[in-house]
Amino acid sequence: MSDGRQRCAIRPGVRVAIVQKQDQRTGRTVEGVVAAVLTRSATHPYGIKVRLVDGRVGRVKAVLGDTHSSTT
Repeated sequence: MSDGRQRCAIRPGVRVAIVQKQDQRTGRTVEGVVAAVLTRSATHPYGIKVRLVDGRVGRVKAVLGDTHSSTT
């Protein structure tokens, strides 16, 4: 499991934990599958911004794994 500051570790289809804008103070994370990577730079100190398949947007705090390897 890696942190979400490196863009190369994050691509569509990867399961991640993100912090949404309204939860930045509390640090509450939600899990989901990446639909799109929104940050253009290779790294970001607060985490790469992504859009999940359910539409939520936030910064990646942890990369949890690849969804292609599991059967769901």
